[in-house]
Amino acid sequence: MPIRDLLEEALSEPEIGTTPRFRWHATPVGIAALWSAGAAPTSPPYEDALKEGLQVGLDLSREEREFHQLSSGLVLLFHS
Repeated sequence: MPIRDLLEEALSEPEIGTTPRFRWHATPVGIAALWSAGAAPTSPPYEDALKEGLQVGLDLSREEREFHQLSSGLVLLFHS
């Protein structure tokens, strides 16, 4: 199954936490941060996600990162 499909499916499940700019989801491919603060920025806001991830108990500073534009919005994906 393509990664986009896995993410879309996982984003339909309840989030594991929320912060001012993101909804956080555990997915089969890593931790997904779905941008939820209005219009998405032009460049992926990784630094904001790293800071806000700590608010929900997630230290993502050593994880690989990538972004995806899905039908539900901008998703930052953190994985090992």
